[in-house]
Amino acid sequence: MRTQPWAHGEATVKILARFIHQSMAKFAANQAAIIQVNPQTDLPIKAWKSMKQQQKVIKKRLVDDPDSPIPEGHLRFVCLSDTHSRIENNVLKVPPGDVLIHAGDFTMLGLPKDIDKFNKYLGTLPHKVKVVIAGNHDLTFDQDMLKNEREDMTFRFGVTEENFEAYMIENKLADVKELMTNCVYLEDASVNIHGINVYGSPWQPAFGGWGFNLPRGQMLLDKWNMIPSDTDILVTHGPPIGHGDYCFDGQRAGCVELLSTIQQRVKPKYHVFGHIHEGYGITSDGYTTYINASTCTLRYQPNNPAVIFDFPLPEGCTKDEALDLYVKPAVIFDIPLPEGRTKEQALDPCVKPAVKTLTKAQSNEANDDD
Repeated sequence: MRTQPWAHGEATVKILARFIHQSMAKFAANQAAIIQVNPQTDLPIKAWKSMKQQQKVIKKRLVDDPDSPIPEGHLRFVCLSDTHSRIENNVLKVPPGDVLIHAGDFTMLGLPKDIDKFNKYLGTLPHKVKVVIAGNHDLTFDQDMLKNEREDMTFRFGVTEENFEAYMIENKLADVKELMTNCVYLEDASVNIHGINVYGSPWQPAFGGWGFNLPRGQMLLDKWNMIPSDTDILVTHGPPIGHGDYCFDGQRAGCVELLSTIQQRVKPKYHVFGHIHEGYGITSDGYTTYINASTCTLRYQPNNPAVIFDFPLPEGCTKDEALDLYVKPAVIFDIPLPEGRTKEQALDPCVKPAVKTLTKAQSNEANDDD
């Protein structure tokens, strides 16, 4: 029989009270920092020209030697992006570390056979935890595009019935996400790696009619409003304005509202992204470190090395504890609402979307319930 939390004594009650207080404080701070759409959001070059006088863009270096020892009490994060099916034959040396982050565009078109190849490749890498988001080239992950632009996907991108639907039927797949078995796939969702909150989102301003495109302004801001305010490491496919977003043709691809959300509300320690291959590199605004981890160059050659950083573990936590996680990708289940409780009450905004962390014991318990 399971005991109630309060049966464990005064210490547990104090911990619960502190947790509730912290949650309410975070929610209040979240509500206080309401981001407005920038009047020049549709003119990113002009917007950045107006903003940059009050901005710091400091070029930065992180871990230069991938073979250097990891500092005690830290996890090593290894960041890739925009690999475009170019690294599965081991043409790129991926440095060892504790956590791998891939910020999207792991394929060219999101064809299932390429996703499967990428997933198998992930399974060969030594990192204990692998976190992946989709990018604009991973077309078949965009459910809205599949539903509403299927003919266009065939005509413009060559996603045919033979190389998509037929493959899915043959392999008894309902969704390409089912192929991502060797990682935690995030789509507007978080994973907590023993106290380190990582949030992933695939969206970016409309760019060439590819996947996960949204108009600049309120529609993108609605996505950024979903980012929890206690995010430590933010992973998006697209860059914010002014950091790693300058294109070879002189345009800026970054999102104004993404930068505003990062600087005014979320304030993560790290923001990892890709999308603009020629923007590869690391900058800082004095607080957040921005990492354009694009592996491929402008000519789609996988020449850019992985970007590495070491993140301190929460106080009192050991690396063994942090990595002793059994993290299942896309854990989905339905729970009946208690009698008299509405869905609106259950979906209180204090609750973060789709947090995907299970300990081994929790996973075993869930499997026993099956």
